[in-house]
Amino acid sequence: MEERIDIISRIGELTGKSCLKSEIHNKGHYHNTAHIWFYTKDEKILLQQRSKTKAICPLLWDVSVAGHVDAGETIEQAAIREIKEEIGLVIFESDLNKIGVFECFKSYENGIIDNEFHHTYLAKLMVPIESLIPQPGEVEALKLISFEDYDMKLNENVDNLHFVKTNKDDYEFVLNQIKANV
Repeated sequence: MEERIDIISRIGELTGKSCLKSEIHNKGHYHNTAHIWFYTKDEKILLQQRSKTKAICPLLWDVSVAGHVDAGETIEQAAIREIKEEIGLVIFESDLNKIGVFECFKSYENGIIDNEFHHTYLAKLMVPIESLIPQPGEVEALKLISFEDYDMKLNENVDNLHFVKTNKDDYEFVLNQIKANV
């Protein structure tokens, strides 16, 4: 069943209206998403490889977990739900450290219009990566990458297509925030 998403204003305020996820992207309504970056005490970042069936940026490496905020859901509730759905991990709201909200307004050749506010969190990964369960159809693979390798791949991204290249500034900000929290 397709999710219903709350429509928000250009400045991020709830409008009191919601619609199906497909309509959100077809009409370019502004909406919220939750992005969670997991890191380890030994200075590694958990990356998710987007499923090969994704309509946008298939097989590229991206944020540990991300997803839309369903209608009537808080952003933190969405973050916790998406973590459970995408990697099979249960965490609590107190485990989330919000580092910002990033505007991500893009249109794609396939007709998708993404007008998203990325509510971005950090969380410590306290379990081995082998215990995580990637969600079929959403997550192709998971990996831990050192801060150094992350930075190197980010700066090579134009050529190697490792990361979603349009998110480079956000990825750099996240790395700096993680380094400050380790």
